[in-house]
Amino acid sequence: MTNFCWFYSVSKMKTPLVLVLLILLSATATLPSEALNVRGHLLKSKTFLSPPIFLRPGSVSNKWYYDIAFPRGHLALKSFNAEVVDEHGVPVPLHETYLHHWVVEPYYTVKDTAADESHKHSKIILNRNSGVCKTTLGQYYGLGSETRHTATWVPDPYGIDIGNPEAPPEGYEEKWLLNVHAIDTRGVTDKLGCTECKCDLYNVTVDEYGRRIAKDYTGGLFCCYDETQCKMKGGFADGEARKVFLRYTVMWLDWSDAVLPVKIYIFDVTDRALLEGKSEPACKVEYQVEECSSENRAKNSCVHVQATKQVLPRGGDIVFGVAHQHSGGIGASLHGEDGRLLCESMATYGDSQEAGNEAGYIVGMSTCYPKPGTVRVRDGEVLTVVSNYSSERQHTGVMGLFYILVAEHEQQQLPAAAGKPGLCFSFPVSWCLPSWLSSNM
Repeated sequence: MTNFCWFYSVSKMKTPLVLVLLILLSATATLPSEALNVRGHLLKSKTFLSPPIFLRPGSVSNKWYYDIAFPRGHLALKSFNAEVVDEHGVPVPLHETYLHHWVVEPYYTVKDTAADESHKHSKIILNRNSGVCKTTLGQYYGLGSETRHTATWVPDPYGIDIGNPEAPPEGYEEKWLLNVHAIDTRGVTDKLGCTECKCDLYNVTVDEYGRRIAKDYTGGLFCCYDETQCKMKGGFADGEARKVFLRYTVMWLDWSDAVLPVKIYIFDVTDRALLEGKSEPACKVEYQVEECSSENRAKNSCVHVQATKQVLPRGGDIVFGVAHQHSGGIGASLHGEDGRLLCESMATYGDSQEAGNEAGYIVGMSTCYPKPGTVRVRDGEVLTVVSNYSSERQHTGVMGLFYILVAEHEQQQLPAAAGKPGLCFSFPVSWCLPSWLSSNM
């Protein structure tokens, strides 16, 4: 049995087989880490490091990095995976450096602006996602402690359209920014309290802009901003500083008519605007889970449920979905206007000490990959977001976000030639020739 799978008979080939094999083997020799995907288009992958992040025991870094290393050109973004590593490339566990979140998004800036000056430019233009909370949650990708075991792959034949040369205003170009919020919990008195940004552990009374923090605000982003310090055990205050990085791997395709674009939408369970009769979203990003009552504890019913409704501006097929929660999170779900379940995303907790399986931390969120056409939403449909947390104890600064990718209905028609089968090989990796090359054989 040969190692090739032929969609066209060898007898019909107009190009010598030896020449075809030489082309294939040459391609794999020069591009060993790449494979053909999406009807014969080349899938590419590259790994980058963020600028160094310097942390002392108990310290916080929450910085924005502009003009980060990122693939250039008109591309279809397929995935973005990240984790915190030390200067030797060794993954750092969450119980040492807690990854509160990372987010990445494109922006436009005046051409030829230096990397260290681009964020200072008064005419920087953020190129945010399609909603629903894009004024506060504009990222294209973003995760937290769950980053190592949460899929971000955009299913075929879809892709996130980036780098279109016609998109920026005249005189501008697209670049990318990255925000990493990391908390060093080595030697702190209360690891969970520090990661939940409890204000009394950070000894702050004003936020990063100098505004007084409300007395009833007990924990959250206002208290663990950049260069704050969480309460330490004796003897650790002057501990050794370390240098870490966010290591991120991007996968992409060159843009083509074979790729169907998807829109990014992020829902936030804290947005009460629609329920209160207001027209504009009011996404607060975080909320607080109070400890359950003695009555509920006696019933073994310590689950806090937060729900809200938000409007999806444009409908289509949901092709991907995932939630983001913090410690204590159980899972979240997204429902249609008629109550039907669109996607459910459940939390996975670790049970040991090694990076990626840390006990007591969310180390992954399950994802939804509906078969195209099976989960449809209409323009302006009111969706319900539900976020469930354990209320066995109080949790501050928690989140209940839901991220979906939607392929709009008018994008579903493929060009006639795009669907033609190609010539497939199974060595050294599985791949197919583009249909245009196969058709000449």
